[in-house]
This record gives sequence, C-alpha cells and structure tokens, in this order.
Amino acid sequence: MMREIEAILLQASLWIQIPIETAGVLIVAVGAFASMFRLLRFRIVPDPERFHRIRIFFARYLVLGLEFQLASDIIETAVSPGWEQIGRLAAIAVIRTFLNFFLVREMKDEEREYERERAQHGNKGD
Repeated sequence: MMREIEAILLQASLWIQIPIETAGVLIVAVGAFASMFRLLRFRIVPDPERFHRIRIFFARYLVLGLEFQLASDIIETAVSPGWEQIGRLAAIAVIRTFLNFFLVREMKDEEREYERERAQHGNKGD
C-alpha cells in the first residue's frame, strides 16, 4: 500500500515538476531572444541608455527563470529525499541563490548607473 502511494506521489511530482522546469527554460529563452532582438535594434541606433535597459530587461528574465528552476529542484527533492538528493539540491540551491543574488545586485547597480547618467545628461541640457 505504501509503495503504491509513493509511486503515485512520484508520478504526480513529475507531472508538476516538468512544466515548472520547462517554464524556467522557456522564460530564459524568451528573455534571451527578446534581448538579442533589442540588441540588434541597438546596433542600428546606438544609445547608451537603451543598452542599460536591455541588460536590466534580460537580467529580470534570468532571475525569474532561475526561481522556476529552483522550484522544480525543490519538488524533485521533496518526493525522494535521500541524502544524495538533498546534497544535490543544497548545492544547486546555493549556486542558484548566489547567481540570483548577484544578478539582482547587478540589476540594481545598472538601474542606479542608468538613472545617474540620465540625470547628468538632463542637467547638461539645462
């Protein structure tokens, strides 16, 4: 009886995990393609402000995609919590959390830099 319940839970977790993992991949892919398109337009009409906005735009997609990937890993580990799985999740969580942290920090730095440059350009025209 317990094995059947475990098998059902495992199967259910896969049905939940796969779409979440796929969503994470799709989010990153959409962000990458949209950013590439914006970069091509940037090459045609160079604009320093636009470059900053493109980087922030892409970083947001990366952060969101990483969060979906981490959610998928948590679901996978919740169903089969062996020490190997827990260790793997911990390693993945640490790497993705650090990556996420630095991406968010870089986004904030980019936004500050963008605002500072806008303020400088705005003041020069006055």
